[in-house]
Amino acid sequence: MKRLKLFILAGFVFQINASAQFFKKESGLAHTFSIVARDAVTGEMAVGVQSHWFSVGTAVSWGEAGVGVVATQSFVNKSYGPKGIELMRKGKTAPQALAELLAADEGREVRQVAMIDANGNVNAYTGKNCIDFASNIVGKNYSVQSNMMLTNNVCEEMSKAFLASEGKPLAERVLIAMQAAQAAGGDIRGKQSAAILVVTGKSTGQPWNERLIDLRVDDHKTPLDELDRLLRLYRAYGHMDKGDLAIEKNDMNLAMEEYRAAMKMFPENLEMQYWTAITLANNKNITEASKLLQNIYKKDANWRELTKRLPKVNLLTVSENDLKELLK
Repeated sequence: MKRLKLFILAGFVFQINASAQFFKKESGLAHTFSIVARDAVTGEMAVGVQSHWFSVGTAVSWGEAGVGVVATQSFVNKSYGPKGIELMRKGKTAPQALAELLAADEGREVRQVAMIDANGNVNAYTGKNCIDFASNIVGKNYSVQSNMMLTNNVCEEMSKAFLASEGKPLAERVLIAMQAAQAAGGDIRGKQSAAILVVTGKSTGQPWNERLIDLRVDDHKTPLDELDRLLRLYRAYGHMDKGDLAIEKNDMNLAMEEYRAAMKMFPENLEMQYWTAITLANNKNITEASKLLQNIYKKDANWRELTKRLPKVNLLTVSENDLKELLK
């Protein structure tokens, strides 16, 4: 048997088996837990990941609308992401794409990879030389995988949490699964970064609208907590977007409903408070709008300057006297 040798050079680890280089400087060490999943109702596909490694989302999570998603980790080979997506785009199922990439990789025994395609075909692989505890569970429309875990039940807890959250939006289900993984012990080294990526199940030919959620926490003491905050903030700004659209359609009642929903989620957010106030003003509720604006101006006077500029572009349609009231 040929011996394995470990080399450490300039902070990067290389594992050599004869002429096979398992880890390259341009790759990364993403010992971690992750989930790939698909929503059977909406068709949306997602990847969620957390690791004790900087900016793990830039290495592990890959996805394309109407095609599939990939999580590549352990002694990570980033090429599994784009290459896996390309193979699925060309008609390979996720299991077929994964098998083809593994067959061509001499370092397969230190890889951990999972893929799911737009039709729900899914598979995962854990190399025999991944660091304990390392395992994966493949289920209907999802796969969970982990390596270098503190305990040996991380995948089981992730799987149970994901299945129990059925009916919730896919991104929230992915986050719930990762929270369960951390609660079960998580990465033996601790935690540093996390990410969630969600793409549409079908391509519309508008790739700029097909990456629904792309949230990353690159360096944080409690990355899942921060990811949870960002996801809730994303949902709140979704209400803001709907409010803006309602204004475009001159539906001020709906706009107010959406803006208030956003502000209720993040009551200290000045942006949300501000546009709620402006919509109130446009609805001729000057007194309530002015009250909101005065509190905003006390915290940041630049919002008063912005208010002065809105009438020019018809985003604030009030009389001169009302404008003076809003600016006082």
